[in-house]
Amino acid sequence: MPFNFRNFSLLSIFFVLTLPSTALAAGGEISQSAQELTEILGLPLTNSMVASWIVSLFIIFLCRFIIRKPKLIPSRGQSIVEMLIEKIREIIEPIIGKRMFKPTLWLLCSLFIFTLINNWSGLFPGIGTIGHVDEGQFIPWIRPSNTDLNMTIALALVSMAAWLYYITRYAGLKFVIHDVFGNKANKSDVPTILYYFLAFIFFFVGLIEVVSILFRPVSLSFRLFGNIYGGKGLLSGISSLSDFSMWLLPIPFYFLELLIGLVQALVFVLLVAVYIGLICNHQSDEHAPQH
Repeated sequence: MPFNFRNFSLLSIFFVLTLPSTALAAGGEISQSAQELTEILGLPLTNSMVASWIVSLFIIFLCRFIIRKPKLIPSRGQSIVEMLIEKIREIIEPIIGKRMFKPTLWLLCSLFIFTLINNWSGLFPGIGTIGHVDEGQFIPWIRPSNTDLNMTIALALVSMAAWLYYITRYAGLKFVIHDVFGNKANKSDVPTILYYFLAFIFFFVGLIEVVSILFRPVSLSFRLFGNIYGGKGLLSGISSLSDFSMWLLPIPFYFLELLIGLVQALVFVLLVAVYIGLICNHQSDEHAPQH
């Protein structure tokens, strides 16, 4: 493949603009919480909120630009989107089941794309590096939204609310209660005394399962926040240790963050799919109602 000087120049400009400003702005450290920029109608506007709005608008305009008007014979942009959905389907469908893939397609694809771009947003020039100094502290105008715990908690709560809707809508409340608390033994296969003893055991196992369900939003949000915040802190620390003549040092970590951002977005979506599939993926189960 011939050397493309233009692409190399653009890549060099990208890192020159990003890395020194990261070192200057962050000083090797980033705030654990999002900073308030101003107030709108008495509500605080933080730099992480600005980033999430920019990413949302970017996704909307990108989809409108690529797809435009869907056609029977797809355009190049439509083909790219369809290929992306097909790849997601190959990963998600064995977990969630054919019956549940179409109803959950909008949720899982949206979560993946939104989480992925937010994970990568900290690598773009200007995000986390342009701002102002207030009382000796640098406050960036745009902060990657997934480095704010409020954002990851919101994503986790939305995901769990959708999970609750899907299991009650497509499995049924009666089946959900039986799946959590019900006796999994067959009464005709075990003695009566043992059957009721197992029912008592399965009931307390169900209580433990309820506790684990309540902690799912916590695990989802802290896992995503910890990895993205840690990666941003790593880049800031590496950049602060290197002067302008050594701006090549953090480049390998940028590619590492690209990988981590992809993996964390995929893990988040896969876990949501697993939670839904554990209850709804029972096509062969007689207890699960068909819709």
